[in-house]
Amino acid sequence: QLQFVESGGGLVQPGGSLRLSCVTSGFSLGYYAIGWFRQAPGKEHEAVSCISGIDGTTYYADSVKGRFTISRDNAKNTVYLQMNNLKAEETAVYYCAAVPCSEATMGGPYEYNYWGQGTQVTVSS
Repeated sequence: QLQFVESGGGLVQPGGSLRLSCVTSGFSLGYYAIGWFRQAPGKEHEAVSCISGIDGTTYYADSVKGRFTISRDNAKNTVYLQMNNLKAEETAVYYCAAVPCSEATMGGPYEYNYWGQGTQVTVSS
């Protein structure tokens, strides 16, 4: 059974940084692509970033390019999302999931039926 536990969220001022962690279990992380998604209040889930399994290719929504960095540590079964220069409109619950990576899906709505509990990110002064 694939399991994901997101953490690292919190309250940060605009322009601040956070690093989210996605700890996985139940499968060999190195063979899977992992994506980060977010859901703002009243909105659909949005694909933010993704890292492929075998070669580690990374993908980003245009809105976060240059500010967010996705990475993985297969030995720790963990995928990270470093978020810098955060904006108020990025307040959302952030989720991770094992899904195929695709440039075309980045920044758009993403339908998925197995979201975990997520981690809340609040960007506010």
